[in-house]
Amino acid sequence: MTSNKAPNVAGVDSPGRRTVYSLCGMCATRCPIQVEVQDGRVAWIQGNPNDKAMGASLCAKGAAGLALEYDDQRPQQPLIRSGPRGSGQWRRATWDEALDYVAGELKAVISQYGPKGIAFSDRGGLFSDLSKSFVRALGSPNYFDHDVTCGRNAHHATKSLFGLGRTDTTYDLKNARHIVLYGRNLLESLQVKEAKDFMAAVKAGARITYIDPRATLTAAKATRHWMIRPNSEYALNLAIIHEVIAGNLYDADFVARWVVGFEELKAAVQSCTPEWQERHTGIPAAELRAFVREIAADAPRVIFHAGWMTARHRQSFYTSRTSHILNVLLGAIETPGGVILAKGAAEAGKKGLNSLTARIPAPKDPRVDGCGTGERSHFDAGAGLLHLLFEALETGQPYGIGAYIAYRHDPITSLPDAEAVKAALDKLKLLVSIDVNYSETGWYADVILPEVTYLERASILAFKPGAKPGLNLRDQAVAPRFDARPAWWIFRELARRLDAGEWFDFESIEEIWKFQLEGTGITVDQMREHGVLSLAKDPILHDRAEGLKFKTPSGKIEFVSSALAKVGLPDFPEFIPPPSLEPDEFRLLFGRPAVHNHGHTMNNPLLHELLPSNPMWIHPDRAAALGLSDGDLVEIMSDGYSASGRIQVTPWIHPEAVFMLHGFGRTVPLQKRAFGQGVADQRLQKGKLHVYDPAGGGLALTETTVRVKRAAGPARS
Repeated sequence: MTSNKAPNVAGVDSPGRRTVYSLCGMCATRCPIQVEVQDGRVAWIQGNPNDKAMGASLCAKGAAGLALEYDDQRPQQPLIRSGPRGSGQWRRATWDEALDYVAGELKAVISQYGPKGIAFSDRGGLFSDLSKSFVRALGSPNYFDHDVTCGRNAHHATKSLFGLGRTDTTYDLKNARHIVLYGRNLLESLQVKEAKDFMAAVKAGARITYIDPRATLTAAKATRHWMIRPNSEYALNLAIIHEVIAGNLYDADFVARWVVGFEELKAAVQSCTPEWQERHTGIPAAELRAFVREIAADAPRVIFHAGWMTARHRQSFYTSRTSHILNVLLGAIETPGGVILAKGAAEAGKKGLNSLTARIPAPKDPRVDGCGTGERSHFDAGAGLLHLLFEALETGQPYGIGAYIAYRHDPITSLPDAEAVKAALDKLKLLVSIDVNYSETGWYADVILPEVTYLERASILAFKPGAKPGLNLRDQAVAPRFDARPAWWIFRELARRLDAGEWFDFESIEEIWKFQLEGTGITVDQMREHGVLSLAKDPILHDRAEGLKFKTPSGKIEFVSSALAKVGLPDFPEFIPPPSLEPDEFRLLFGRPAVHNHGHTMNNPLLHELLPSNPMWIHPDRAAALGLSDGDLVEIMSDGYSASGRIQVTPWIHPEAVFMLHGFGRTVPLQKRAFGQGVADQRLQKGKLHVYDPAGGGLALTETTVRVKRAAGPARS
């Protein structure tokens, strides 16, 4: 084996000053960046000015990439578990030793279950072609990504209407006159381009309606903030649709040309008046009517965002679906300031990147989650539904899974009910974590294979669809500080050990780039010169009269969905109100701030200093009723599990809810800064691992209820 040498890109060790164009890796957005390197060390990071929409801007997480690079509290060499799972007992291993061990265990799993007995998950996004190619090369159909805890309901809602996925649509925020956001806290999420376009719209006078049970930084910039009752957004949307149709405020020509099922929609919302929704949402009927007059005046430059944080309960699929239905009714499809259908390379008159996955024969076995077939035919098979993998682990049905590789993905943190997740993982013969940081899942794994930081690695070229589709390059800025490796090399070495090396017959990342670019007329040097390359000079818009293309069976926008009908799901079900609460009971909401990325950054030296913990938000009236004051230590309880934490008393949370930032309560001792800081919200989500939206597939995370009482200890921190 030749696995002892780190596979650096050419010239990475060159002395002097260098400018490297790359992609950030501090969150899943992967913004284009410019990295200044001095004598082999990163001196400065900023946004890539060659990306006009990005410019030199960078968020706090991106700036903290320097702190990640020079942080020693991350895996520095392969580790093999030497004690019980989760005990923190490890032995150091060479790469050959660790890879041989993993390959040997995978061979044993394949011998018992076949290749389908291997499962794999990652964070999805721009570089998933590499992950998918690895999983396919092993012969397994079981690739998953993190989206069941993110935008899966919104994805499937979009697909049910347009036949296109969530990322096949984009929002022209910059040119919108009215932007409606359902918990989409985009100023703290944080996608730099999106945030800049949003602020440009605000500066130009656009109206912003922000709908969320809590106030956020985005709410502070809004024209209107509706502090809606948790999990009632679907009722609100039904009433808005009622008013738009009753007032003949919809784009009749666009609807007649492109919509299937308008009359069915009209009948379904007939009784959904503003007064009806007020009883469920708390939003005054008069305010809703005034809002409808505004969006009618602003149409078609109106955006109803299909949601992110709203995609967390059992009817959130229909919230996202009706949000897009409103976009359609207002004629805000494929028009400036509205929803734009994302364009591929071909629509720009160019050849796209060659796919690593497409050259490998597809597995013959069905997915373990059944997505894309039978009663789950309305679910996208591409990323699957990860929680159904855990159901298969628990039951052994439809077949056994013996090995799970989590690549830069932490299901113990991201999925609800951490103890239930661990119990399912205990069914495995092999659990492998490939990650830059110590994750909760990595600490519970059998093997940790450390990946280099994003500044220490080059990745495969990435295609970014949109109104102006383009290519992105992540280049290696500096040599690795520790004995870690890039993912493409790890996958190659494992594939070679598993007799699948023919599909990973490259010796360097540059070879992969050249393969991807074959036939495009674009060179590696061109990509390196700018880091980004747009395939279109101007935004591409299709002709709205004849040129729209929807991938539904009808070729139109399906208010009445043939995909839903096939599995017996309704198009417009009745709204189901959230269950009532006891006096000491609250709905648990969660989110993230601008300075952290879920559970990946809590131990970052700079970001931890900015935000070390996550006090629980509670409304003053509810706090007073429980005899609590700001800063008090409380016990938070859910279905037999309890945790203690501080409270933050604030009027900016709905009285029925409490709110916590996600990703805290770390249990990995080697993450010394974050260890034991704050409360892990996912541990409070007891019994929610298999509670999900049957139409959208996303987990019902905001249906968790908790009880709160004063805890023993000092009143204030």
